[in-house]
Formats: sequence, structure tokens, C-alpha cells
Amino acid sequence: MSFEAKRCGVQFSPPSIVLIYQHKETKDVRKRIIPVRNFSKYSDCSMAAEGLKNHPRHRDYLEGVSQSQLEKLHIILRDHMQGLSLEHSLASFRLDPDEDLNQLDDDKLARKKGKMDELFEKNRKHKDDPDFVYDLEMDFTKTTQEKCSWDEESNDGF
Repeated sequence: MSFEAKRCGVQFSPPSIVLIYQHKETKDVRKRIIPVRNFSKYSDCSMAAEGLKNHPRHRDYLEGVSQSQLEKLHIILRDHMQGLSLEHSLASFRLDPDEDLNQLDDDKLARKKGKMDELFEKNRKHKDDPDFVYDLEMDFTKTTQEKCSWDEESNDGF
């Protein structure tokens, strides 16, 4: 049987992965609730996602769902078990260019770096792309630099 995943999400009580899928032959759209068993607020999300994706009962349904998407859903479930809000969990996946990444703990930093890698790969130009240019030169306009007071006061001749 072949299934096409349309949407996926989480259900907090009981902790479950919700999958909306379509049967490719009959075109029936159905919802499958996959319980997340033996998962606590201390569990490794990547291992849990890999175990769920390779589970014989759910393997056919989760074939179209990426490992990283399942891992994100498990992170949201784990954050909920730790008492964090859904908004806080989702904000940890967003990239803010003004955010100081030196202030983040290892787990959140890994999330941000994963998101940056994903965005980089999405925007990356490969040799086989039709709009690929080998030696692309771009001219960036220079902004005028502000004068600092210590520049004007210095008369050392340097």
C-alpha cells in the first residue's frame, strides 16, 4: 500500500503524533493518531523519531515524513512535558538575526544550527541547477562609516 502524508502534528494528551494522509489509489483522506510510548521529558528526540519512523506498524504511513520533521514534533512533545508552552517551543525553531547565539544552551543552539543548515541547503546553488553561475561577482555598496570621538582626539601619528 502507498500513502501520501498531507499534514502532521502533535497531540499532547495522550502524547501522540497526528498524521493526515491520503491513500494514493483510492484517494481517501484519513487521520492516523500514532501514540508516542515510553517517551519522557528526558528522552532523546532523534532516537525516538528514528524508532517511530522505522516501526513496522507505522513505516508505510511515515515514509513521506522526513526524519527532521518527526524529530521536531518529538521536541515539541518533550518541551510540553517539561512545562514549556507551545509558543516557546515553536519560537526555538525560528531564526532571529538579532538574537545572540552565545547566550543559548546547547540544546537550543543545536536547534538553531540545524535550522540554519536546512535554510542553507534550501538556498544553495548546485552545479546542475539551470541558473547556476560559476564565478559570480557582486558589488556591494559601502555604507559611510561614522566618525568616532576617539578617532578625532588621537594625534599620535599612527
